[in-house]
Amino acid sequence: MTFRVAMDIGGTFTDVVCYDEQTGAVLASKAPTTPGDLAEGVFAALGRVVDDPTLISFSWISFFVHGTTQGLNALLERKGAKVLLLTSAGARDVYQIARGNRDRMFDLRYRKPTPLVPRADVMEAAGRLDWRGTELQPLDEQAVRRAAHRAKAEGFDAVAVTLLFSFANPAHELRAGEILRQELGDDVLVVLSHEVAREWREYERTSSAVLEAYAGPVVRTYLSRIERRFAERGLAVPVHVMQSSGGLVNAGFAMRRPLQTLLSGPVGGTMGGVAAARLLGRENAICVDMGGTSFDVSLVVNGRPDVSAEAHIEGFPVLMPIVNLHTIGAGGGSIAYAEAGALRVGPESAGAVPGPACYGRGGDRPTVTDANVVLGRVDPAWFAGGLMELDVEAAGTAVATLAETLDMDPLQLAEGVCDVANAKMAQAIRTLTVEHGVEPREFALVAFGGAGAMHAVFIARELGIGEVVVPRFPGAFSAWGMLEADVRRDLTHPYFRAQDDLDGEHLAARLAELERDAIAALDSQGVPLDRRRVEHALDMRYEGQDYTLTIPLLDATEPARPGFLQAIARRYAEAHTSRYGHATPEAPVEFVMLRSTGFGTFPKAATAAPVRETHPPAVRDVIFDGQVHRTAVLRRSALPGPLNGEVEGPAIVVEETATTVIPPGCLATVDANGFLIIKVTS
Repeated sequence: MTFRVAMDIGGTFTDVVCYDEQTGAVLASKAPTTPGDLAEGVFAALGRVVDDPTLISFSWISFFVHGTTQGLNALLERKGAKVLLLTSAGARDVYQIARGNRDRMFDLRYRKPTPLVPRADVMEAAGRLDWRGTELQPLDEQAVRRAAHRAKAEGFDAVAVTLLFSFANPAHELRAGEILRQELGDDVLVVLSHEVAREWREYERTSSAVLEAYAGPVVRTYLSRIERRFAERGLAVPVHVMQSSGGLVNAGFAMRRPLQTLLSGPVGGTMGGVAAARLLGRENAICVDMGGTSFDVSLVVNGRPDVSAEAHIEGFPVLMPIVNLHTIGAGGGSIAYAEAGALRVGPESAGAVPGPACYGRGGDRPTVTDANVVLGRVDPAWFAGGLMELDVEAAGTAVATLAETLDMDPLQLAEGVCDVANAKMAQAIRTLTVEHGVEPREFALVAFGGAGAMHAVFIARELGIGEVVVPRFPGAFSAWGMLEADVRRDLTHPYFRAQDDLDGEHLAARLAELERDAIAALDSQGVPLDRRRVEHALDMRYEGQDYTLTIPLLDATEPARPGFLQAIARRYAEAHTSRYGHATPEAPVEFVMLRSTGFGTFPKAATAAPVRETHPPAVRDVIFDGQVHRTAVLRRSALPGPLNGEVEGPAIVVEETATTVIPPGCLATVDANGFLIIKVTS
């Protein structure tokens, strides 16, 4: 037996998906997360897949990948490393000053994020390059050694080095890194800004380096422990990790470049959305992941994940390819409460402990999950595939208490809680679509997460979306998506040129160098030669603009061909029109950055249709629009196949990892790949 295995460790549950390479079977399971030793939760979930933990042999695993939120959690909770920042002389305050623009113009209480490194922990080293990378003043190596001695004496966990114009010439940073590593050994992480983000803009590059230094020790410790624990169980293949870009790297690279894993967990769902869109034959999809605490939205556009070259995380800019995710505090555990005589839902969550009232762990405040229990939209006896039995009475008491406060009927309040949550989630989707000129009605809604399929049709109605797709194992879909991702390495090279100064042959030669580096990086990741490919793009802008758009190239040799400048300027104008609604085709353009991305493709796992079972349906009363409806409760494994008809709403579909609600008037079918496709009526 050989298995491809993916795991996603969440705050409440650990999800595992296994693909049997011999039979094509795809199996999923979950187990409670074990904070003291996260590997134990994975072992338990794997044991649930085969119904007997003693049958698990890690030598059977041919490919192993997982997503982690360790770095992100360290940032969110401000529990990262103690960082010393070393900058060029005269640039000590770049990180503290940040940018002068206000992101929230009318927020009177707006404050910049508190820097992760206080000013007292910023040191300077003389030495200067000009903007071309030519040395003007040698590096002050004694100043670097003083920084090393302070880091050792005061117990710093990491040192971030960000020297002026190192993106043009990294010689000074490389020498500083060499000195620091000689003085500090392996106990202190040394981060060089040009290795994190070889891009212009000092503050953004400094912020990226500080974020890597802040989260790096936590991620390194976690990954080394995971590798050790699984090696002890007989795992003979490398541990791969999901990156924020939607690609995979092995754990060794992730420990050297931990910033790349910051959004590792949520991005797995986006890559699952890419795979689902491919299998469904659709170009565009909105991916919604509703868990216990948060609601994440991302897009698949033209069959690809929507990826940006930079982002803001907790208010800090970061320069790296990152899937565009919009997150709000709306999940199954979001607490409903009264404020100024009105109903509010979230962002505060009941979390895993005590959790919703229906969990029976002492929670007494009503949540979205409790509201669904009161409405009859959850099977209390078979929640999470029987992993938990819900306390219906406790949920009813919590909802009724709030209903009395607001002078409402409990059932009316329960629907109101769901309606408010659905409206918030629909607005989150508008933020990523309508506000960027994207029409959501042109997209299918792919719903996953433990609660996503429960609310998906109601959200789709708010947005006028006509189709909802619920993949197999929706509660473990992020792990499923990791098995569909490619190995990915992103390389950048600054290339400042006005269009009149462009030398196409020179540009093509630089791209060829980047392609060779990308191929070598894929080779170091163990990707076979016939599964490697490299894509190239240029960051461009109109002369006088500040920010850029990334324009794809046909290949590395395109700039050397006749007519390249006219062709790329036309593509830039088209992209500018698409993004901003206008363009100035006659204006001169500038070139700012070269981007080359190496992809290593592995065989895709998710093609086998599910095994169907026979299970008699149950019938229960469920509330929709204030009315009681006799509603069929169906096991997903017993749904009719693609040639056997439709499921007419109202219906509740239950499975091991999630519950799907099909309201009255909607029709659902199961396709050949096992996707549940719901046609939404208004």
